[in-house]
Amino acid sequence: MKAAVLILSDKGAAGKREDLSGPALIDWLEQHQVETLRYEMIPDDYDVIVSTLTNWCDEGFCDVLITCGGTGVSPRDVTPEATIEVVDRILPGFGEAMRSESLKITPMAILSRAMAGIRGTCLVMNLPGSPKAAIENLEAVWPAVAHGVDKIGGNPSDCAGIHS
Repeated sequence: MKAAVLILSDKGAAGKREDLSGPALIDWLEQHQVETLRYEMIPDDYDVIVSTLTNWCDEGFCDVLITCGGTGVSPRDVTPEATIEVVDRILPGFGEAMRSESLKITPMAILSRAMAGIRGTCLVMNLPGSPKAAIENLEAVWPAVAHGVDKIGGNPSDCAGIHS
């Protein structure tokens, strides 16, 4: 599986904050036999996010595009809106699972608007901005990712019996 990691942070993109989430995600992915082919940090700007997500998905170099940051309720948190603009289909179970698991850790999880969707053959997942929350949320959905990527890519095999 091939991945891309896109960090959304005004301060990070301006060089005012070190990105700890991107390296943590890349390391986690590597430990799970996923190669990260692209990693970038951009500001929380709707048009820039839409353009980057669109270009990366349409280039077809990755199976999974992970965004990190911009999923909260601050005025500049626009990652879910940008993702909705870009994806062809929404996968509501991803956000539900992430929030459900995060609520076991913090009541603030209810404020997360993280989501996932599909553009072409690319699975796009929004994760929270902190390294700890990003990894926790990724772990919450990871058991379904490989199968999802397989099906998104057109694998016609039956799903029945996958967990038997």
